[in-house]
Amino acid sequence: MTATAHNPSAGCSAMLTPETLQKFDREIAKYPAGCQQSAIMACLALAQEELGWLSMETIEAVAGYLAMPPIAAYEIATFYAMYNLKPVGRYKLTVCTNLPCALSGGVHAAEYLKEKLGIGFNETTPDGKFTLQEGECMGTCGDAPVMLVNNRRMCGRMTPDAIDALLKECQA
Repeated sequence: MTATAHNPSAGCSAMLTPETLQKFDREIAKYPAGCQQSAIMACLALAQEELGWLSMETIEAVAGYLAMPPIAAYEIATFYAMYNLKPVGRYKLTVCTNLPCALSGGVHAAEYLKEKLGIGFNETTPDGKFTLQEGECMGTCGDAPVMLVNNRRMCGRMTPDAIDALLKECQA
């Protein structure tokens, strides 16, 4: 048997800080006893926040911590676009190209970013600073074109000038 078979949290303890594990425990405490699996999305996000992306080993360790089958955690991690299953740049820029954004400049914003960064979708700049992704509806069509930075910061009305300002801010 592996160490994680005796102690499900051993895998997480080896790869995540005690502070992140405390955050896991706060998320788990939001649910009734025995329902810790309900915290899977939050715990995956916390692990990704610390490590930058979710390797298979990380997903398995989080599953072990929550006493759930690794495949169930993997299904969540692969279903939602917010989880990075491979290393990404320091700044992950997700441009909405869904129809409302596309009609309001989303495609132009994406093309401008591709040209400016010298990469395509699902690629990372050679310096590791930026990863560009195409995203689905972000629910702020009135602010189109819309872009999400690191799954946390929503930026609207992303004209070339606004994109230049954002890239300059990230370079600082």
